[in-house]
Amino acid sequence: MLIWRPNVVNYIVAFFIILTLNFFLPRLMPGDPLQAIYGDDALIAMTPELKLELIQRFALDKPLGEQFVAYLRALFRGDLGYSYYYHAPVVSVVLGYLPWTLLLSGLALVLSTLTGFILGVEAGFRRGQGLDKLLLTTLMLVNGFPDFFVGILFLLLFSVVWGLFPLGGSLTPYASLKGFDLVLDILHHLVLPLLTLVVVRCVNIFLLTRSSMVTTLGAGFILTARAKGCKDIRVRYHHAGRHSLLPVVTAAGLHLTHLITGTLFVEVVFSYPGLGTLLYNALMVRDYPVIQGVLLILTAAVLIINLMLDLLYLKLDPRINYAR
Repeated sequence: MLIWRPNVVNYIVAFFIILTLNFFLPRLMPGDPLQAIYGDDALIAMTPELKLELIQRFALDKPLGEQFVAYLRALFRGDLGYSYYYHAPVVSVVLGYLPWTLLLSGLALVLSTLTGFILGVEAGFRRGQGLDKLLLTTLMLVNGFPDFFVGILFLLLFSVVWGLFPLGGSLTPYASLKGFDLVLDILHHLVLPLLTLVVVRCVNIFLLTRSSMVTTLGAGFILTARAKGCKDIRVRYHHAGRHSLLPVVTAAGLHLTHLITGTLFVEVVFSYPGLGTLLYNALMVRDYPVIQGVLLILTAAVLIINLMLDLLYLKLDPRINYAR
């Protein structure tokens, strides 16, 4: 416990610094703080009643210290502000888009990890052979492109040229589908953005698994398994593959934070209604409360994921000392 407590404190301090910046940056801008938060265009069309309500909500008529306390209290109540563009609280706006991002990023994490692991096991077991060279060359080539570029290529090929998948969105508009047909429609729209993330994000898992397999295949217990007459597939997955699984699991957790940022860009390419599209739309209309709310939620998610990984590493290998 004493080893990881300082690490937890570091994450708490980092989150508090982020909260502080999120509060002070709009208020350090010249002019009216409400104008800095919402922009000129919004204030022009905003009713006097709504202006008064927002001033009271943000305590903008009080000293800066009291404003900060009111800001923290609002956050603990789940109040991230009010979106003038969507005419709704930021929390409700974000919750409308968050499930789609969780669906896409969650499936991408699972499938990219499984794909990278299986391909890495097969390539490492056949080191130097044709399949190994083909997979290594192809995936290293793909790894040189960002997520959104691969997404654009898939969109042009599979949607524009061949017409196999929709151009964007998560549902067919005005289809009024229900039950199993609705699930199939969601999956049909999900294929291309999911395929984009899996293809790009499986590369690191593949390289790690392949390297671990090459090292493991020379171990004594592998030679013993071969001497017992075990089949290749059992040696490949039950012995060598299982031994290579631990670093793969930890690496998958490390890549989760990068997967979140990659998901945001891919959502914009495919007009997928997740947090990436919400953030893009908010930037276009200068809906600053939504921008701040999304970035704050994403930052908190990244900090929580990293903290959980740090604690998981301590359980997996007690020799790790974070107190240095």
